[in-house]
Amino acid sequence: MVIALILAGGYGKRLRPLTLQVPKPLLQVGRRAVIEYQLEWLRFYGITEVVVLAGYLKEKLIEALGSGAKYGVSLTYVIEDEPLGTGGALRNASHILGRSELTIVTNGDIITNLDPWKLIEHTRSGGLIASLAAVPLRSPYGVLDIEDGRIRGFREKPVIRDYWINAGVYAMKPEIVPHLPESGDIEKTTFPLLASEGRLGVVRYDTPPFYWRSIDTHKDLEEAAKEIEEMGGLLPPEKEA
Repeated sequence: MVIALILAGGYGKRLRPLTLQVPKPLLQVGRRAVIEYQLEWLRFYGITEVVVLAGYLKEKLIEALGSGAKYGVSLTYVIEDEPLGTGGALRNASHILGRSELTIVTNGDIITNLDPWKLIEHTRSGGLIASLAAVPLRSPYGVLDIEDGRIRGFREKPVIRDYWINAGVYAMKPEIVPHLPESGDIEKTTFPLLASEGRLGVVRYDTPPFYWRSIDTHKDLEEAAKEIEEMGGLLPPEKEA
């Protein structure tokens, strides 16, 4: 059995004033909250035991999500009493990480439909302790096509496939626990160390209808809602909750 952990303890400062009263994972993107998309995505791929690592406005997360039954998953919560960073939050949940051969971990501010089983299978490779999902860099700006001193065209916020970024979705083995900090972010502590030792894997996702979006700004809320509507939803309609 694979368990999923959702990192949901952050303040969401860039989305204030919305996040003064609502935790970032509960912000609405179209018809659903960010975390509701995540729960439906995990359930779609057969991952139904989910643990929310909560901190800021934790009571509102628990009140809104409850046991998870309405999403077809079993939800439990691990609480941090003070901000610990992504690495510290995972260390605080080390008893969960040790319960299964592999655990899927996701940041609480992304919306995606990527197949987590690709990460799981890759991480089972010899020598790896964890793997991260990578997605192509999406330019935040429009790009000019220039030739011979003339503009030949405009590309609005293209995907730049020569560069890859951390998608904030990971598969981890229990062996990662000793490498987690008491506080701090895994991107700055654990992952650079594992990468230097050749024990951090990567799976690149870039095949439609693959979708990934990080919800960091007010504009992201609007654009993600529009993109999902244009796609007709993230998951096949006959299987979507």
